[in-house]
Amino acid sequence: MSTPDDLPVVSRLADLARLVGTHRGLYVRWSRGPEPDLGRVSSTDELTGVPMPGLSANPLDIEDWWEDRSVELWVARRLYDYAHLPHEKGPGVRPWILRGRETGRGPDNEPLVVDVDPLCRIADGVIDEARAEVALQERAWGPLRRGGR
Repeated sequence: MSTPDDLPVVSRLADLARLVGTHRGLYVRWSRGPEPDLGRVSSTDELTGVPMPGLSANPLDIEDWWEDRSVELWVARRLYDYAHLPHEKGPGVRPWILRGRETGRGPDNEPLVVDVDPLCRIADGVIDEARAEVALQERAWGPLRRGGR
C-alpha cells in the first residue's frame, strides 16, 4: 500500500485518462485526503449522521456503453460532476484516486469502498482541464448540486 504522504500528483487530464484507460477498479474521492480518511475508513451520511461501512467514492471504470469515445471526456465528466465539492465542503477538500473493494452503497447510490489503496492526488489544473473539456461539448451540463436552492 502507498504511504499517503508520498502520493504522486497527476497534473494533466491526459495522464489521468491514461491511468483510467489501463486500470480497472479505480475510484475518485473528494475529501481532505487519504491521511484523515484512512484512520476511520468510514463516511457519514450528511442528512442523518449515520456512519456508513466504507468511504464514499465515485467509480472511474469506463462503461461498455461509452464504446470508443474519448477516455479524457469520460474522466472529465466524472471529475466535473463533483467539482463543486471543494467550495461546499471547505478548505482542503480535493480529489484523489484510490483502488479498493466495494462493500455497499451510500444513500446517493455511490459505492462505499474499504481496503483502500491511495494511488495519487489530482492537481487543481486537472479540474480546470475537465471544466474546459465539458464546456466544449455541444450539450454542456452543470455539476451535480444538493440543497433546496
